[in-house]
Amino acid sequence: MPAVRVASFQPDCRMAKKSRKPSAPLTFDLPESLIDRIETVRRGHGFSTASEVVRTAIAGYDFEGCAPSRDPHRQISVRITADQRSMLKRYARQKDASVGELLRLALEAMPTKGAKKKK
Repeated sequence: MPAVRVASFQPDCRMAKKSRKPSAPLTFDLPESLIDRIETVRRGHGFSTASEVVRTAIAGYDFEGCAPSRDPHRQISVRITADQRSMLKRYARQKDASVGELLRLALEAMPTKGAKKKK
């Protein structure tokens, strides 16, 4: 059997450099506490950007084995008055929240059973 020669990999300077795939921006909402954590991790690891922290987190996380815990969501359609719609939109702007967030708060605060009717 002839000997197999293994050459070390040294790129030829005359060859075109292999270009990386360009990165693309990704925008998503995070709680302020997690944004603070990104900054803490960035400083702690000596990274220069938040993007570097996120890329490293993605590269090292076991997505295959994770089981995100969240309450499943469904869309429903309901009818509300024009005044209620205006009020929700106004409060959403004032509170820097979505209409959906405000609806969830209102529904979660509502008692399960109504007040007993007087006879």
